[in-house]
Amino acid sequence: MNLHEYQAKEVLKKFGVPVPDFRVVSNKEEIDRAIDELQLEEAVIKIQVHAGGRGKAGGVKFAKGRSEIEKVSQQLIGLKIVNEQTGPQGITAYKVMISRPINIKKEYYIGAVIDREGAQPILIASPEGGMEIEEIAETHPEKILRLPIELDGTIKPYRLVYLAKFMGWDGDLAKQGIQIAKALAEAFIKCDGSLLEINPLVETPNKEIVALDAKLAIDDNALFRQKELAACFDPTQVSTSEVEAKEFDLSYIALDGNIGCMVNGAGLAMATMDIIKLYGGQPANFLDVGGSATKEQVSEAFKIILHDRKVKALLINIFGGIMNCATLADGIVHAAKEQKLSVPLIIRMEGTNVEQGKQTLKSSGLSIITADNLDEAAQKAVEALKRK
Repeated sequence: MNLHEYQAKEVLKKFGVPVPDFRVVSNKEEIDRAIDELQLEEAVIKIQVHAGGRGKAGGVKFAKGRSEIEKVSQQLIGLKIVNEQTGPQGITAYKVMISRPINIKKEYYIGAVIDREGAQPILIASPEGGMEIEEIAETHPEKILRLPIELDGTIKPYRLVYLAKFMGWDGDLAKQGIQIAKALAEAFIKCDGSLLEINPLVETPNKEIVALDAKLAIDDNALFRQKELAACFDPTQVSTSEVEAKEFDLSYIALDGNIGCMVNGAGLAMATMDIIKLYGGQPANFLDVGGSATKEQVSEAFKIILHDRKVKALLINIFGGIMNCATLADGIVHAAKEQKLSVPLIIRMEGTNVEQGKQTLKSSGLSIITADNLDEAAQKAVEALKRK
């Protein structure tokens, strides 16, 4: 789950990372209050959306004087940005962050991610900030440092000393930088982060190091123990279907294709999408109903997929281990009749009570295309589209 920049900064502040004073506003009254509280004569105003490229899209502005700060802030509230990260539908900003400008002497990058290959959390740092870390890694790989983070959120002291040298920090700057690195690593682990980055981390002319921007994403699987962070979820930043899916504990991501997919298990869902692509089709979504979905969850998943008008065929691929195929079949039949299904429905199921499930489908009176394996199911889904 992604957090807004202001929410990420609030998390960093709790762990001792210095950030510029800011206020988050959504209307004129709040704008006026923010100007008064921060005693602003000039300000940086940034839209709060779950997407990068805000500056290029006109979502980051500098304003001087009260009237200009008010005018620019009101203009940015409600701004929609459209780029590669948002998709063609774009994302609208309903809040903006107003903060006091910071004079910048030098920009750095520092962040934490999970290293999948090494199966461990790592700190990533670079003396070149302000750019995407992927761009730095591609053009100047020698300017990227990766350090292991211990599972308790600490970093070995000798590694922190090396970090300071790598970043070009000495004296008081080294002390500040090391403290920020320690705080970031601790926050990443304690918040169950999948990504936490400060870009840019800046040095001011007064030799202070400050987090100028921040991004934090939380592992969805850990939200049950991160109640405070889970409350930061902003439904305005995702599609209506994703909001509905979240309410029913379903994992759903909309894509650009026309073959809807409902699968139990993330790995099986990925394999299903891959095989659809192999046979020339385009998956319309990723939807994982989980290994122990109820009849109600299956029915809701069915509805969510069909709400997407691009869906012209629906492929259901279930392996019933914990999940009962009879439960799946009941959910499918109920949802198909309720939604007045008008697109080809292809089903492949195997596992617990599969024969009972198949019998339920057979006696439903619905026009269902069945398949004995995933390969056959994907081919039939693509073929069904060609016949439409």
